[in-house]
Amino acid sequence: MKKGYIVARVQINDPEGFKTYLDIGLPSLDRFGGRSLVLGGQYTTFEGQDRERHVVIEFDSYQTALDCYNSPEYQAAAEIRKRYAETDLVVVEGT
Repeated sequence: MKKGYIVARVQINDPEGFKTYLDIGLPSLDRFGGRSLVLGGQYTTFEGQDRERHVVIEFDSYQTALDCYNSPEYQAAAEIRKRYAETDLVVVEGT
C-alpha cells in the first residue's frame, strides 16, 4: 500500500498563538499514526512564495492522511492555525 503525506509550508504570524494549534493539532496527528519526517530545518526557496516552516507528516496510507486531515479533531486545530499562520497544505499519495 502506498503511503500518504501531509505536506505544509507555514508562515507563522503569531508564535505564541500558534502554540495553541500545536497543543491541539499534534495529538490528532498521533491518533492517526502520523510520523513527522520534516519539521522546520534549513531550506532554500528557489521558486514560489517563501514560507518559514516546512512540514512533512507520513501516514500508512493516503486514505489515513485524508481521514486525519478531515477529522473533527484536526479541523478544530486547523481553525486555530488559520488565526495565527498562513499555510499551504496538501495531502499527497507516495509512490
